[in-house]
Amino acid sequence: MRYFNYLTRDEEESLFHLPPSKFSNTSEKELLAYAVGAALYMPATRQSIADEIVTGKYPGLVSVVIDLEDAVGDHQVELAEETLSQQFYRLYSLVRMGALTYEELPLLFIRVRTPQQMTRMIALLEDAMKLVTGFALPKFSEDNGIQYFELIEAYNRQKPVDLPTLYGMPILETAEIMYRETRAEALNAIQHLLTRFKEYVLNVRIGATDFSSLYGLRRKPDMTVYDIGVLRDCITDVVNIFGRIQNQFVISGPVWEYFKSDRVLKPVLRQTSFEESEGRADRLIRLEYINEYLDGLLREVVMDKENGLLGKTIIHPTHIIPVQSLYAVTHEEYMDAKNILNSNNGLVGVVKSQYSNKMNEIKPHLNWAKRIMIRSKVYGVLHEGKNFTSILIGHESTKQEQSLISNT
Repeated sequence: MRYFNYLTRDEEESLFHLPPSKFSNTSEKELLAYAVGAALYMPATRQSIADEIVTGKYPGLVSVVIDLEDAVGDHQVELAEETLSQQFYRLYSLVRMGALTYEELPLLFIRVRTPQQMTRMIALLEDAMKLVTGFALPKFSEDNGIQYFELIEAYNRQKPVDLPTLYGMPILETAEIMYRETRAEALNAIQHLLTRFKEYVLNVRIGATDFSSLYGLRRKPDMTVYDIGVLRDCITDVVNIFGRIQNQFVISGPVWEYFKSDRVLKPVLRQTSFEESEGRADRLIRLEYINEYLDGLLREVVMDKENGLLGKTIIHPTHIIPVQSLYAVTHEEYMDAKNILNSNNGLVGVVKSQYSNKMNEIKPHLNWAKRIMIRSKVYGVLHEGKNFTSILIGHESTKQEQSLISNT
């Protein structure tokens, strides 16, 4: 699997200074933690999951979370488990027949309801567990967390050597974390727990929908989670605990719920970013993204990144490419990071950036530079003068070419 693999070779060469690297669920954990990216949730009752993956129905799809929890009604659990196992066995059969390779599969996760259900799914999937990267663990707390990770640890110690490491992705979304008077104790307890099992923790996810429900809140499509005070405060504390460089976890941003709605506020997707990238003709593409109501999503992803979050829970395939495009490393970011790392020899403390627009301080910016370099491996480095809009425009060009071919 590789990011932006829907682009033609010419388009990729025109966009990327360094192309994204290939990865699979057997890649090193540090790379996989960043590679989860825009994770598309699908209900486990969906009977077309395998076919949609095999046919490449959703361009850019890199990670999938098959949901047995909130996306499934309480009376559908047995059906959902059976359907999920059928989809995994279909994919596994295609791999064994050579019709599909492991490298072509997206990262596949299963969101379970309880530790007991996770145990049941591992037993049910048997050899098809080879396709599973990990489990998403909802309503995560110190109490259920120890059960989840003891099971994951036991599985990894006992599994056949040819199966990949199984990871857990705790989802922080309980009242104890949201309420101010219990938050610090709850977060610190979870941090200690995750540190104990760190080799099996792929990333930490934030469940803003459950947090919002505690107050009867729901953000509008013109707003981000950072505009809602209680959510912003909680996210700040999550980053404070789990984002510390001494014991850092990759933290993923909360779900964006909208794929169509009515706009109230002025768009924030700047016209100039499209014009500076590809010219005035691409104003139309900007308008298309505004009309698809992705403007607020892009703004929230930018805010996620600025606050130390990387990755996003998404619920609609139209969100995949816009979110991913913002994770590509710009040429300026890459050159700054490279400059900082190359200058980390004790001879200088600060250097002027190659772009001559800032000072790079070696020690204060060193950890930032290391994170940029990991991100550059996963998402690639854009050419000078290119930004995320260049990828969106490249995607639109590819769609238009495919449409012309199919109509001839």
